[in-house]
Order: sequence, then structure tokens, then C-alpha cells
Amino acid sequence: MFSYEEIQKYNETDIRIYKYIVSNSDKIQYMTIRELAKELQLSTSTVLRFCNKNNFDGYSEFKEALKKEITLQAACPPMEDLQELSDFFTRANSSAFEEKLLFAIDVLRKADLIIFIGMGSSGALAKYGARYFSNMGHFAVGLEDVFYPIETFHWKNTAVIALSESGETEKLIEAVSQFKKKNCCILSITNSPFSTLAKLSDWNFAYNLNTKRINGGYNGTTQIPVIFVIETVAKRI
Repeated sequence: MFSYEEIQKYNETDIRIYKYIVSNSDKIQYMTIRELAKELQLSTSTVLRFCNKNNFDGYSEFKEALKKEITLQAACPPMEDLQELSDFFTRANSSAFEEKLLFAIDVLRKADLIIFIGMGSSGALAKYGARYFSNMGHFAVGLEDVFYPIETFHWKNTAVIALSESGETEKLIEAVSQFKKKNCCILSITNSPFSTLAKLSDWNFAYNLNTKRINGGYNGTTQIPVIFVIETVAKRI
């Protein structure tokens, strides 16, 4: 129902509406446009523009399409924790997804050195990404140490792939900024396209899933989309 092509055009408000709809689809089919706008603390015209942006003539047509989507899902419902991933892979199965990767693929093909960098869970993914790229014949290194002395770095034509779910990890952003000063091309994979890291990057892929914090604040957001994008790019270069 929500194509990757359209999601790539979303602004911050659109992303907010989209996430609410995905999380409350059963509830929304019985809500008026005024009720939905009130719930989101937005104007009805903003909600209507969202419907139009997704190629629906109005809110009624949007609700009818949502109802059909729910009926189809009910025929063979995915497990609750797989719903978001199912939606992600549906969006990824499109020409727009492939087009989104083209810039990164071109940069990585031309790079003399590829560096993955991240902290915490993203640091583990950085090591995995570097190893997977190397397995595929594209030598890369993975950094979990954001305090690495980047100021001494002198390699030219280097691509840095920065990984961060929040895109707001201060020390990681500082390290990426140092790489940027060294004229490295910055590619990033984050959850939000509006994060600081995404804005700092020359290219960003945002997977737009609901952030999950568990056990006192630890990040429980699935990282499967990150692995999928890493492996997909590696195969195409």
C-alpha cells in the first residue's frame, strides 16, 4: 500500500503519519479524518495531503484501500514481530529501492578503501559489513573504536559507511565529521532520514521502522534491514 517510491518523498510529518497508520491500521479504518488529525495533533488538510501524496483522491479512498489491505493480511497474517519486516521487504521489492542504491554502488566501486564504522550493536554490524564485503571480493575494514586517530588518516578516495539506528550518537558523529574533513565520501544507514548523521552524509539509506527501547533503554530495534542493505550493496559492486 505504501510504495518505497512514495516513502522516499516523505517529510518528517509524513513519516509520523505513516508510522501511526502502520501501528494503528485496525483503529484507523473506523476513524474520521478529523479524529485522525486530532489524534496526530495535525490539521485535516495535512492528513489529506498525505493521502494525495500516496495517490489517493481523498481520505475515503485511502480508508477503503487500507481496509482491503487489512483483509488481505488477515487471510495469511504474519507474526506480530514480523509485520514491520514484511512491510520493509515489500517496499524494498521495487525499482525505487534499486535506484536508491545506485549512488552508493557507484561510490564504492570507485573507492580505493572502504571503512565501516559504528558503536555498540552498530559497531558489531560494522565488523560484519567489512567482513562480508571482503568475502565478496571488496576489501574493507570495520571500526568499532570511534576514538581512532582519524586526524592522522591520509588515504585518498575513501568511502566511509557509518551505521547508527538513531543517527544521533555524538562520538560517532564526531568521528564521521573528521572523516568528512579528510574528503572521504560518507554513506550512512540509519532508521530516520532526518537524523544528524543522515544530514551529514553524502548518501543515506533510512529504513523507517518503529524504534524499540527495552531493558531500561537498550535498543531493541531490529537491524535486519541494515544487514539486508549491506549485503545487497556488496553483491552489486
